[in-house]
Amino acid sequence: MWVLKVTKMNSSRKYFGTDGIRGNVGKFPITADFVLKLGWAIGKVLAAESEAKVLIGKDTRISGYMIESALQAGLSAAGANIYLTGPMPTAAISYLTRTLRAHIGIVISASHNPYDDNGIKFFSHEGLKLSDKLELEIEHWIEQPIETARSEALGKAWRVDDAAGRYIEFCKSSVPHSVYLKNLKIVLDCANGATYHIAPHVFSELGADVINTNTSPNGININQNCGSNNPTIIQQRVLEEKADVGIAFDGDGDRVVMIDHQGEILDGDEIIYVILKGLLATHHFTGGVVGTTMSNLGLEVALKKLGVPFCRVPVGDQHVIRGMIDRDWQLGGESSGHIIYRHATTTGDGIIAALQVLQAMQMSGKNLHVLKSEMKKFPQRLINISYAGERVALDKTDIVNAINDSEKQLGKYGRVLLRYSGTEPVLRVMVEGEDEVTVEKVAETLSQTVSQFI
Repeated sequence: MWVLKVTKMNSSRKYFGTDGIRGNVGKFPITADFVLKLGWAIGKVLAAESEAKVLIGKDTRISGYMIESALQAGLSAAGANIYLTGPMPTAAISYLTRTLRAHIGIVISASHNPYDDNGIKFFSHEGLKLSDKLELEIEHWIEQPIETARSEALGKAWRVDDAAGRYIEFCKSSVPHSVYLKNLKIVLDCANGATYHIAPHVFSELGADVINTNTSPNGININQNCGSNNPTIIQQRVLEEKADVGIAFDGDGDRVVMIDHQGEILDGDEIIYVILKGLLATHHFTGGVVGTTMSNLGLEVALKKLGVPFCRVPVGDQHVIRGMIDRDWQLGGESSGHIIYRHATTTGDGIIAALQVLQAMQMSGKNLHVLKSEMKKFPQRLINISYAGERVALDKTDIVNAINDSEKQLGKYGRVLLRYSGTEPVLRVMVEGEDEVTVEKVAETLSQTVSQFI
């Protein structure tokens, strides 16, 4: 029997959530005045650094212009220097923060959310998420009145003109020189987001025949009926073009889902499995795999057959990365398509994950449908319940009783997970078991019951 695991809210932070600061544009905290103050607070935290250097990238949302300008003003007022990349995937900022020796990297993005949301994510000089201590220090300075540095001490700003070229070459270098995709036809869906001018070059320069879709951002069409959260259109396109594979990213490129030549979708769990099989075949894998509480039980069972250890951590790529670092493991990710391959990068990177899958296909001589068919997924149903106001505690007696009843119906291998999203005002209800009909019935009943209390 599986034990219910609830992600607890972190009450020690006032502004930072599970992945930076995020919200609806024009509503606190995603307002010009708050972002100005945030930039200044970051600059004050870096005040002790000589020639403090902050790298800023963004996705293609129209609000990125406003947020970028406000951050830049605040940072300059505090005396920090700013390096601007323009639209770039989140993973690119993690990489460039390291290689350009910046003290902090900032990504202006709300990932897979619609265009009228936006957010601000941060990377340390190591390309990792900021520590709790540093986030709390930034929050301390947000509460202080702004004091502008002396004129001669104000920060300056530069454009990183070769940012895209640097990252394209980095992505290509993540696979061996022998990987040549000449015989592959690929349909790309860039979600009108940050990968629109990166991913087409990466795959075409490696030799693939690339058909590009959703590579014309206009500021408001990011993630709109496209990308990794909406792969229906690219599924059809793969079949129409008789392509070997489809690859769909989200707005900032840290998520990926893939489509095989039969039009079937591979989620993050299946992508991890295919990557692992490729690494095992080349003897480039040691340790185990880190998944989350949402990872399909089929992945765990398949890894056990291969003799590969598996560990579950709370949902969130920061938890996955920490779990990998603590164990010195190289592969981990989430069902949603956040895949981290630590041998190449320090954060979720959709392009690099896709390249690892293509490498596994080339080296095995098998198509993607065959490779993923070796992992049998358990039926799983995820229902999102929207809420307004304060979050209701999930240990209420009525909710716990409903969960216990659900688990009894699911049997030995059934499990139920309730958790609040860290990025949206929704409660996620996940039900998994051996029988699809039972899973569907239990998920609907449990969701209806829980909805009454939240």
